Amino acid sequence: MSHPASRPVGVDPLALAVRRALGLATAGAFVLMSPALLAQESESAEELETVTVEAEALSIVTEGSDDYRVPRTSTATKLDLTPRETPQSVSVVTRAQIEDFNLDTINDALESTPGVTVERVETDRTYYSSRGFEISNLQVDGLRLPMPYNNVHGDIDTAVYDRIEVVRGATGLMSGSGNPAATVNFIRKRPTETPRASVSATLGSRDHRRLELDVSGPLDDEGRVRGRLVAAGLDSDSYLDRLHRERGVLYGVLEADLTDSTQLALGHTWQQNDTDGNMWGALPLYDSAGNPTDYDRSTSPAPDWSYWNGETHRSFVELTQRLSDDWQVKGTVTHLDMLSDTKLFYIGTVPDASTGRIPNSFYLSKYDRHLEQWVADLHAKGDVEVLGRHHQLVLGADWSQSRNQQSSLYAAATEDLPPLDEWDGSYPEPEFGDPDFANDATIKERSLYGAAKLDLADRWTAVAGARLSWLDTVGEQYGSSQDTTLDNELTPYAGLIYDVTDQASLYASYTEIFNPQTETDRNGDYLDPVEGVSYELGLKADVFDGGADAALALFRTEQNNVAQVVGNVGGRDVYAGADGITSEGVDVTLAGELAPGWQASVGYTYLEIEDADGEATNTYIPRNMVRGTTSYRPASLDALKVGARVRWQDDIERERDRDDGKTRQDAYALVDLMASYDFSDSLTGSLNVNNVTDEKYLTSLKWDQGFYGAPRHVMANLTWTY
Repeated sequence: MSHPASRPVGVDPLALAVRRALGLATAGAFVLMSPALLAQESESAEELETVTVEAEALSIVTEGSDDYRVPRTSTATKLDLTPRETPQSVSVVTRAQIEDFNLDTINDALESTPGVTVERVETDRTYYSSRGFEISNLQVDGLRLPMPYNNVHGDIDTAVYDRIEVVRGATGLMSGSGNPAATVNFIRKRPTETPRASVSATLGSRDHRRLELDVSGPLDDEGRVRGRLVAAGLDSDSYLDRLHRERGVLYGVLEADLTDSTQLALGHTWQQNDTDGNMWGALPLYDSAGNPTDYDRSTSPAPDWSYWNGETHRSFVELTQRLSDDWQVKGTVTHLDMLSDTKLFYIGTVPDASTGRIPNSFYLSKYDRHLEQWVADLHAKGDVEVLGRHHQLVLGADWSQSRNQQSSLYAAATEDLPPLDEWDGSYPEPEFGDPDFANDATIKERSLYGAAKLDLADRWTAVAGARLSWLDTVGEQYGSSQDTTLDNELTPYAGLIYDVTDQASLYASYTEIFNPQTETDRNGDYLDPVEGVSYELGLKADVFDGGADAALALFRTEQNNVAQVVGNVGGRDVYAGADGITSEGVDVTLAGELAPGWQASVGYTYLEIEDADGEATNTYIPRNMVRGTTSYRPASLDALKVGARVRWQDDIERERDRDDGKTRQDAYALVDLMASYDFSDSLTGSLNVNNVTDEKYLTSLKWDQGFYGAPRHVMANLTWTY
């Protein structure tokens, strides 16, 4: 059984943390709004929204506009490519979508992303999947972020991000090791060239309260030094019994033009999550006779003493040197320090069919974790001209080190539980003692990479690249040695694009990714890594007079050399590589402005997922999915904006762990509605109604337990901007 995370040091109460964050933010606002800066008020509103850094796709800014698409991305290859020039399926959640639908966490945002499923297996631990595989690759500003166990602890707040880009399929060129699912790239907000500020307050159902402050602008008269400070605080009860959340966020970033061609940026993000009454595992989905359970949506298996607290510090320093109009070099170093601690209660059995009582088979745990990561990247990017044609190149190297320390302490259960829908959360709280970080493993990965966009002919373009990786892991996790070494692991990338017309292109691509294994063969040697391979064939087009991007993709993704037990030698299982999961299907997406004032981002995904024997597998992942957000601002009343978000999926099921039955979740659709009104140039009010049909549904069937999603709820927001 996997275990949650924990912090080995104490955490200040969140209320104090939020006050500290907002206090610092307010101080920053006074600095940024000094008289020298206010003299720049007369500059146009358009200038307030734009930050320009030469030849960098990350300089694209979506905040301050209604756009539901971006003109270029670099997540797939680090090359600055338009959607039509990128030979993979790409989706973006822009700042407008985040604000329109109050997508305050990464979970909320990814639930709006075509081709992605968010597996909320517990209240404070989440898995993501795409194309039949767990997503194991995250990036921040294009730098890979190692992700132990393929899950996220707590809610990552979106206050600090301008947008979220998702590239589906194998992404080994920029991600290094991982699964052939997708890469999620979080693009931070950056300082603006002119002063701006905003304060946003949200009140919602079940005492949901959120405050967000964002100030930005130049810090000197010449505008050569710029800063930004973002702070957010959340305090909320829940529809789930006993669950209460507090969250604080503080993000500061400085940019300085050291010379006309040299820019230095440095920043730090702090986030603290405090959750009381959190789940470890979830509700039993069937009873001892195999009958499906049907609890109230508010029912929780968490006792009143359970909690999950976490604190994250993420720092970065970035130096960009422009060598010419066409070339630049960038070096970045990031550091992550994540601490968390929990007290947990897990139900290890099912209720009695006749009484509803749950026998004394529980896990009581204190789980602590310390995750520390360093990531460094150095790359050069620019244009070259060969035989009269312009090409784009990127060459780079990166290095990462990730140390994961864990402690799991247990106590004995002492009594049975009454039926869960009658339980008030009372259960004896045990004493666990001090954490013991015996589970300690360190992963080091070093890579060289290169990619090129090649202008082959008038209508032909190729995108090609490769990554060469070295990986070393030492240590132990839960009694299992993690010691592995990989040398010269080559990961190729190839794509070909043909412009059928000036507005439409056909493309084909082949991408790979690898994942190390700790299983050994008969000779005691580690197996070669699992190989993930993605094939994609598609059509992309600029539609609606160039205002939107449309794409149709046929894809096939395979896992090869997956460890399978083939015997036993001296009491030790031995393994051999075999074929794994294969998925294939269709992605259809549309994003952008469909008519004046009408923005949309819509996607449909069809999946087939089979194991090596050709049998359907991972049936908890829906085979048909629709994800869509849309908003409309009428020309006759442009102060008004209305919109809707729709998430639909077909039936899913899971084979039970304890009997031969299956747990099923019928197809369902979730509909969210929003409306906002600009009372003035500075003041906007909005209203969101989520799950308007009050649909009752299970959030995931990835595990043999689950819980229900939120019923209908309302949020009202008031935002002042300068």
